[in-house]
Amino acid sequence: MYGWRGRIGLIVPSSNTTMEMELHSALPEGVSLHTARMPLKNVTEEELVAMSGLAVESAKLLKDADVDLILYGCTSGSFIGGGEFDKELAEKIESEVKLPVITTSTAVVEALKILDSQRILVITPYTDEINQREREFLEANEFEVIDIRGLGIVDNTRIGRLEPYEAYRMAKALFTDEADAIFISCTNLRTFEIIEALEDDLGVPVVTSNQASLWLALRELDVGEKIPWLGKLFTEF
Repeated sequence: MYGWRGRIGLIVPSSNTTMEMELHSALPEGVSLHTARMPLKNVTEEELVAMSGLAVESAKLLKDADVDLILYGCTSGSFIGGGEFDKELAEKIESEVKLPVITTSTAVVEALKILDSQRILVITPYTDEINQREREFLEANEFEVIDIRGLGIVDNTRIGRLEPYEAYRMAKALFTDEADAIFISCTNLRTFEIIEALEDDLGVPVVTSNQASLWLALRELDVGEKIPWLGKLFTEF
């Protein structure tokens, strides 16, 4: 049986080409991933809000696969409504499907807190408008955002074509000793290949959307796998 240790039900934007592949590359033996999609082509506030309204229907389809939890796999889509939006969205889905629900934004907040990270640098592929919403969300959750930089990309499939080294070089260029963590945002941005290198080179923890999502999902399943190439988050917690 696939998923004998646990089954993750993942909801992603229809244009996401990265999250499933990254999570599959790191899934522990006995953990399975099952996916549903919600329509989204462009990372704009309007499309993100509209997409979140379809989350319940996607979760209901995943419940048919007898999954153990639902992961809402979109960073911007789970912070776009403000500081409590991620929790409100999870509660809305949970009330309908009667399964535990986590969002990527919730996972990021939990990861940064367990790493004792307060002053953070944020790298994104987003526009300034979406970055401002992300800053507001993180500050509402009591983090100090030293700086946030994006690539100004709206087309989500274009984000999925970016090479991991682009996020690495952005993070390295932005880094300052004032920061105690780096957060690389977006579930459609490839990051798994660069987490370990960034931590080695800069000496601070690195949190990414897909890494944090997988970490919290596995912890919710009581699967305590150590995955050293995914950074301090997966080796110490």
